[in-house]
Amino acid sequence: VQLVESGGGLVQAGGSLRLSCAASGSTFSINTMGWDRQAPGKQRELVASITTGGGSVNYADAVKGRFTISRDNAKNTVYLQMNSLKPEDTAVYYCKADGYYIGSHYSSWGQGTQVTVSS
Repeated sequence: VQLVESGGGLVQAGGSLRLSCAASGSTFSINTMGWDRQAPGKQRELVASITTGGGSVNYADAVKGRFTISRDNAKNTVYLQMNSLKPEDTAVYYCKADGYYIGSHYSSWGQGTQVTVSS
């Protein structure tokens, strides 16, 4: 599975951005898609995830109420709507896909997109 992110950029605090991630390849094998982020000098952390059917959504406490993850299975695309952005949201955001292929679990990540929030 290959993942390509788009939509990052520079925004002022309180602003909004929408990230998109398009999956290609063996997309039928994907179970969960989501977003991780990594700020300079910090460990990579989960931001949000959503299952194929959209029945299960998970958010990091730091983004609850501000970020919304959604998924368009017909387009094999996942979105992250980020509102009320804060400087501490500055990070490289990575799209992630988890699934099973020929009985084995796998995780794939995109190349990352930079999000910078100025104060």
